[in-house]
Amino acid sequence: MSRLLVIVLVFASSLAMAKGGETPPLVDADWLNTNLDRDNLVILDVRSSIDNGGDRSRFQDAHIPGAIYSSYTGDGWRESRDGVAGLLPPVASLERLIGGLGIGNDDTVVVVPAGTGATDFGSAARVYWTFRVLGHDDVTVLNGGFAGWKAEGLEIASGEAARPAATGFEGTLQQNLIASLEEVEEARGTQAQLVDARPSDYFRGENQSPAARAPGTIPDSRSLPHVGFLGERNQAWYLNEESITAQVNAAELDPGTRTIAFCNTGHWAATDWFVLSELAGFEEVALYDGSMAEWSQDSDRPLQVAKKGLSKLLDLFN
Repeated sequence: MSRLLVIVLVFASSLAMAKGGETPPLVDADWLNTNLDRDNLVILDVRSSIDNGGDRSRFQDAHIPGAIYSSYTGDGWRESRDGVAGLLPPVASLERLIGGLGIGNDDTVVVVPAGTGATDFGSAARVYWTFRVLGHDDVTVLNGGFAGWKAEGLEIASGEAARPAATGFEGTLQQNLIASLEEVEEARGTQAQLVDARPSDYFRGENQSPAARAPGTIPDSRSLPHVGFLGERNQAWYLNEESITAQVNAAELDPGTRTIAFCNTGHWAATDWFVLSELAGFEEVALYDGSMAEWSQDSDRPLQVAKKGLSKLLDLFN
């Protein structure tokens, strides 16, 4: 009971921060509209084809006034190495990407997804996580994304946005926010919590991503589907406060234990990381960006699938 109470209180306080002086991790359209002319505020629109969110041409048709655009799927926010998709690029590459957008270390960054689906929210969560990994904490996500902004009837701009001059951005790697393959392997024998952010059918091994070589999940992990945190309202997708509290508590996770979120390529897991680390107040949460794409490369690593007709799980390879 005490654990549930902690989660509720921390999550509630994170929303209350929107009214204070510090930038909260999640803001709504009213907050952004009020702060639109604030110095050093950068509105970063990362919409992409995910959930039919659009592209640069759609951004040119309609966007939040003053926003700049960077494609989540096309501009280098993630990369593939050694056959593993969705990995964090080197710090130097990200510094060039962010600095090239005109974003400096003193800027407040508002990451704006398309707001067109649950998977789309992961784009903003992953870019947010990337800034935090680089040591840039003055970053937030617009709940509801551009679709939510539009649904509120707020001002919309069109045309080619003025591109800021490139500037210097220096990242300082926060290794504690990243879980390596070795740490995940060790986590199975320690008290660390492994959280699978994929839909339940992937967790049970009934569905499989093309990025993974076999179905199933990492043994001893817990299912915390990212999609359960989001809901649609007025044709825009929002993180749902009530769903967050109920789902996190139902998973019976310990907020004081190091937690590692994973999925197929570190995209859906970014939503779980964002919710647990930034909203639910968990003390130490990392994202395993290699996820099942990396874990399943070696058939010697165990996978766990659900046995049909039973809730009991069994190891596929062990």
